[in-house]
Amino acid sequence: MLSQSELLHLFKETRKDSENICSFLETEDYVVQPIVDVSPPKWHLGHTTWFFEEFVLKKYAEDHTLFDENTAFVFNSYYESVGKKVVRTDRGNLSRPTVAWIYKFREYVTTEIIRLLENNTLSKEALGVLEIGCHHEKQHQELLYADIKYILGNNPLMPEYNQQFEENPVQDFEREWVDVAEGIYEIGHTSEDFCYDNELGVHKIYLHDFSISNKLVTNSEYMEFVEAGGYDDVLLWHAEAWDWVNTNEIKTPFYWHKIENIWHQYTLGGLKPLNPDAPVTHISYYEAFAYAQWKGMRLPTEQEWEISQKDFDWGSRWEWTESSYSPYPNYQKADGALGEYNGKFMVNQKVLRGASVATSSKHSRYTYRNFFHPQLRWQFTGFRLVK
Repeated sequence: MLSQSELLHLFKETRKDSENICSFLETEDYVVQPIVDVSPPKWHLGHTTWFFEEFVLKKYAEDHTLFDENTAFVFNSYYESVGKKVVRTDRGNLSRPTVAWIYKFREYVTTEIIRLLENNTLSKEALGVLEIGCHHEKQHQELLYADIKYILGNNPLMPEYNQQFEENPVQDFEREWVDVAEGIYEIGHTSEDFCYDNELGVHKIYLHDFSISNKLVTNSEYMEFVEAGGYDDVLLWHAEAWDWVNTNEIKTPFYWHKIENIWHQYTLGGLKPLNPDAPVTHISYYEAFAYAQWKGMRLPTEQEWEISQKDFDWGSRWEWTESSYSPYPNYQKADGALGEYNGKFMVNQKVLRGASVATSSKHSRYTYRNFFHPQLRWQFTGFRLVK
């Protein structure tokens, strides 16, 4: 665990980073919610602030005065034990509180947390919750990038967000296959550094021998699947995935556009020609699985990924695995509302490993277990193959 002074620095840095992400937005951009999976940027700013007030200031700061009695109702997300909340689908209907009000709310809570850290010696428990709060906000920073891209990328004008954001780094090396021998291995978080509860419980696993690609699947490689009619071949898809493809008329990865017979991709820097050498992104698990079937290969399990990750570069895409999101042996969720953070989502989701170009600094590690429903692809998701 970080020291109190280190946490103070992390907190200040984290709060500033969220506001830097939003500094490229116009006021109108803060309010939009095109689909249920995308939250308005101003809601992210308010929710991460409410988290610190609800779980840190209310519990550990003497005589704390709430900024507003309605913040929990407006900015609670899924913490059912905390109280009533605005339904997720209605976040985009909240013209009030205003963006200006939310920044005042942020300033108030940020100031109070800094005062708490500078003038008190906090317990290990309090520091632990504060550290969770910082990483919780870092998670929402990544969601901000994905949600902003969805908001702007589904605007008919496809405006740019920021030309400096590089989302398509090329893996400029030859593809090789990393061989891993059959045997018993250990996985799970082992260091004293921060991790979430779903990473804990170091345990042994047995793996058969396998070979994993040192490179992610690229746009040009995935294009071959598209042009070969992969989206029309029922034999490549799970039954549920086939229904998803046809119901939603899916024919390409998200944000691909064919303009005058040339493929383009909407990026946070605006609409650009598709870079064939960049790793494919905004792919659902369904699509990753179908492509692997087409190649006569498969996706790695999360255990295979963790054991072999030291032998390849990772971090530009969240990588789909074949593993369902479930608890490690002897998993114990936290007491109280924070116990709702991970444990209750361990059903009907797939694990993703690694990190992405949108992952905040000091927030990635090889034991990190991200998870999404298999049809989702608004995040910076990609995949590598195993044979």
